[in-house]
Amino acid sequence: MSESIIELNDIWISYPEETKQPLKNLFHRHRERFWAIKGVNFEVKKGEVLGIIGRNGSGKSTLLKLLSGLISPDKGDFLLNNNERPVLLSLGAGFQPELSGIENIYLNALLLGHKKKDVDKSLDNIIEFSELGDFIYKPVRTYSSGMRSRLAFSTAISLDPEILLIDEVLGVGDSAFQKKCREAITQKIKENRTVILVTHSSSLVKSICDRVVWIHLGEQKAVGDASEIVPQYDAFMKGN
Repeated sequence: MSESIIELNDIWISYPEETKQPLKNLFHRHRERFWAIKGVNFEVKKGEVLGIIGRNGSGKSTLLKLLSGLISPDKGDFLLNNNERPVLLSLGAGFQPELSGIENIYLNALLLGHKKKDVDKSLDNIIEFSELGDFIYKPVRTYSSGMRSRLAFSTAISLDPEILLIDEVLGVGDSAFQKKCREAITQKIKENRTVILVTHSSSLVKSICDRVVWIHLGEQKAVGDASEIVPQYDAFMKGN
């Protein structure tokens, strides 16, 4: 059995939430905690494709932030059992609109933990994969959302991460680029890379994932094989 490279043990994550409480004919603001993740437990094994599935508002975005290292849990243990942190494939988080596409490639890669020499080696591949042509030299503020997603995906996938964390990125852009993204992800899977896909799309999970973690309202409803969990999720969604 493959080793566990990521472990989440009884993870709780909260955000401050302001509410108005009556005080004699007046109102005062009272700060409470909103628990976005409540007691989640699962592991990620080396070389597997794990899906994290749930409807909008289920806590997927909070788990994304935890797995990519942007936040820490309030309670519980988040363990990385090697030196590799998941590389987030998202829609260009960290892009600076006034910088050119090339400048943002270097910036985004550094934010993902890569060295400049790694980017130098991969730059031609990144530009070719993005299909942005001369727009690569223009400010990102002139890009459409689809062009930004091309640049973000091309940067992350071309730097060959050991652990891919995918945030719905396969559902954006034109159909030809979506197909290209899927093929690139499939190639990484064949190379025994670890992939974590965070999505609400059961069809996407069923097509590429080995196991699934189902999150609902911050709680973990089920963990298991995709063939077992996805039909349960689909039936639940149809009834709600």
